[in-house]
Amino acid sequence: MAKCDLCQKQVRFGIKVSHSHRRSNRTWKPNVRSARVFVNGASKKIHACTRCIRSGRLTLQ
Repeated sequence: MAKCDLCQKQVRFGIKVSHSHRRSNRTWKPNVRSARVFVNGASKKIHACTRCIRSGRLTLQ
C-alpha cells in the first residue's frame, strides 16, 4: 500500500461498529496520488497525498 513520501501518511486500522454494536475490522486509506516533481533540478515521480499537493509542499512539473 502506498504512503505519502512527504508527510508519511499511510493506512490506519480500526474497528467499524454497527447500530447493533457488532464489531468488524476496517481501514482508513489516505488519498495518495503519484506526482511528477522537481528534486534538485531533476524530474522525479513520487507518491503524495492530496493535502500535500494542495498545500504547495512540492513543485509540480
